[in-house]
Amino acid sequence: MSMISLVEGTEIPNFETTNELGEVVSKESLKGEKYILFFYPKDDSPGCTKEACSIRDNFKRINKHGYKVFGVSPDTEKKHVKFKEKYEFQFSLLSDPSKEVIQSFGLWGPKKFMGKEITGVYRTTLIVDESSKIQKIISKVKTKEHGQQILDAIAEIG
Repeated sequence: MSMISLVEGTEIPNFETTNELGEVVSKESLKGEKYILFFYPKDDSPGCTKEACSIRDNFKRINKHGYKVFGVSPDTEKKHVKFKEKYEFQFSLLSDPSKEVIQSFGLWGPKKFMGKEITGVYRTTLIVDESSKIQKIISKVKTKEHGQQILDAIAEIG
């Protein structure tokens, strides 16, 4: 499997999956919208919870800039519903148990976790414009302050 490399200024790969409610969300359905896709490994794990809560706490400010927000992980719709309700997220969580979407973005592969080599999701956030082009890629995600990282990236875009 070849590594896709995401590049700012290029179009995102085609994707189609479902949110926690089973509604289809795709590149096509989001055309004309500005949005943020944050790819994360697992619902309710410590790092992912901090990251998603940081986005939740900054959501109003992110939303003011006209961006929709979507979390993407290999979790099922059912797990997403629990995670979203538990922490009162105002954004949708996209379900990708087959990892097809995550792989099409090149965000699945070998990584180090607690000293062990594992295969998993590369924690990465994409800020996408109305024409499906990547405006910013945040690959060095700081889980506790990720909401602010997103706001800083939006400010840079101008």
